[in-house]
Amino acid sequence: MKRVATALLVLVVTASIAPSAVAGTTASKMTKQTPGEAYAGTHVSFDAESKAVTDYAVHGETMLDSVRVQSASEVEDGGLADIGASLSAVTEIEGAGLSLGATTTTEARVSAEGSATITAHDNGHGVLVVAAGDQSDYVVADLPSGAEASAESDAQVAVTTENGTEGTLLVVGEGNVTVNDEDDVTARLGDDARLVLRSYPEGKDDGDEKQEDLLVQGEAKAEAYVMVENGSDASESADDDERVVVDTISYGENTTVETTESAEDEVTLAVNRTTHEGTILVTSVSEQALNATEGLEVAVDGESAVEARTYSQLRSAVGSDQSRYVVESAGSASASASADVLIAVNHFSERTVSMRSASASETTTQADDTTAGESDQTTQSGASSETTQAGASDETTSESAETSVVDDETDNGAGVPGFTVTATVVALLGAALLARRR
Repeated sequence: MKRVATALLVLVVTASIAPSAVAGTTASKMTKQTPGEAYAGTHVSFDAESKAVTDYAVHGETMLDSVRVQSASEVEDGGLADIGASLSAVTEIEGAGLSLGATTTTEARVSAEGSATITAHDNGHGVLVVAAGDQSDYVVADLPSGAEASAESDAQVAVTTENGTEGTLLVVGEGNVTVNDEDDVTARLGDDARLVLRSYPEGKDDGDEKQEDLLVQGEAKAEAYVMVENGSDASESADDDERVVVDTISYGENTTVETTESAEDEVTLAVNRTTHEGTILVTSVSEQALNATEGLEVAVDGESAVEARTYSQLRSAVGSDQSRYVVESAGSASASASADVLIAVNHFSERTVSMRSASASETTTQADDTTAGESDQTTQSGASSETTQAGASDETTSESAETSVVDDETDNGAGVPGFTVTATVVALLGAALLARRR
């Protein structure tokens, strides 16, 4: 009876535990199989659903409700767009299948079926780039509730959220963009063209407008954001855990930008192009990373670039004999303050661009001067020592010479110059013989 009772007890306990364990396992699998993956960086967050990037937010402000991309052939063959019809009539597309790829410190890439990619750049502007690849694509970007859009040109659409945050959707390369019939945004991109979102959480100014124009006109083919990021280890102080990171963006397959070296108050970039033609590199430099308040020194291949006074001078540097740059203040006086540095590299194909705080250069110069001064003092001290030693040696030699002279005089016996001891003896003998004869 006891064994039966024990067996019944085990069955009861097992029955009460098993359902919850199975439920837990099922829930875990459902979590892993749930469509869509979330990304949350320092500045940018979004969800990658099966066919759309959704809830794209910059600094917590949703800029786009969803973004879908699909090849032009599929959209037109599927009847979602009539050939020759207005672009604004394309208000909805199915979207290609998406998958979140590898992420880095500064970017997250979403691959689409076909050749298109969607890349989120985790920087202050929250740049989102939809690249068409080797085929034409349609892109439909739905705006969040309360947002407004207005077309500024065939290549630029301005967006303002309900809270007043500004942004711009612009086309780099062959293609156009417009406000569609649903008051959202539709773009058609040619081969290797890009639809780019730039947001301005701290407001948009004239300098931002000029940068957008450089991108749209194809005069600027790359961007770089130099930032200071804090690690996640709360046990370490912010100062100990800070590091300089650089986010680079290329607006064409023939241009690449990579970080080759970064240190306190200095960063060096490798900019390569498959063409000889020069281009403008747009950079945003955090004051924490490079102190631009007291000025920056910019060099291309180790040769100092000349500071341009106007954008016309900056543009004219491309193709000339001298690279130029422009520095513009941006951001605020807070810890997030930054400066925009636009560098016109006169020609290519492989160039290195370095930016260095002027204050750091002055510190290095002062250190070099101090070292040189110490070296001079050492040299002077050494020369003095040599002089002293040489003087002492000369005096010793002189004393030796004088001693030798004195000794020579002593050796002359009578002290009469020209007489020797032998001569004296001969003279005395001669005198004695002469006296005896007498």
